[in-house]
Amino acid sequence: MTEVNKNDTVSTVDTALSIVHVIESNGEITLSEVAMELDISTSTVHRHLNTLRKHGYVVRDGTAYRLGMRFLTLGGTVQTNKQVFDLAKRKVDQLAAETGERVQFVVEENGLRYYLYTQSGENAVQTDASIGKSGPIHESASSKAILAELPQGRVEEIIDNRGLPASTDQTITDREELFAELDTIRDSGVAFNDEEATPGLRAVGAAVCGPDGSPVGGLSISGPAHRFKGDLYREELPDLVLAAANELELKLAYEVD
Repeated sequence: MTEVNKNDTVSTVDTALSIVHVIESNGEITLSEVAMELDISTSTVHRHLNTLRKHGYVVRDGTAYRLGMRFLTLGGTVQTNKQVFDLAKRKVDQLAAETGERVQFVVEENGLRYYLYTQSGENAVQTDASIGKSGPIHESASSKAILAELPQGRVEEIIDNRGLPASTDQTITDREELFAELDTIRDSGVAFNDEEATPGLRAVGAAVCGPDGSPVGGLSISGPAHRFKGDLYREELPDLVLAAANELELKLAYEVD
């Protein structure tokens, strides 16, 4: 989340968004469970849920509430407003079909990584990496590649605000270790995720930069550690990802206004 002055926010909107996040994390949840989790009165939760239902953002099934399809409309609008989306989608689909693995394109916003688009090949391992999902930026191949292309001051700011939380025993949690890895990524153009976000899952990624040289996103191929090893992991997939990222950069330079 972006840091803002509390005096410039509206508490009722904060409450409504907190309720949305609780429903998102639970899938389905009752009114009393929301109230208990947020430590607010059931009457307050009831009013907010009714307002969200009125506008299609929440649906009630019996006593349980879930997020409504209205969020799909918003998500689609955000997705297609990204200039790079159409180009990235075609490349992700192509790589997923070619490799049989899971391929994703992520972007950075407010110091987090967001999945703009993902596609699974025929042999892909299913993960919780779905379109719109966010996560720490320092633990995935594609987002580490983005970090390597950001100015030093911006990277420092992200770490100061977000920290370096660990998702697995392999996650980099030391600032200097991360900076050393970012130097290596800048030199090679390729980033590796060695079970740093999900146990048993590896990935190879590269940043995609716009005509001004700033990163517009990151492309990566992910798969199980028992398949992603040896020359495939260290040579073949890096070459494939780099070539795809370079192709996207050329198309961005000549096809996007």
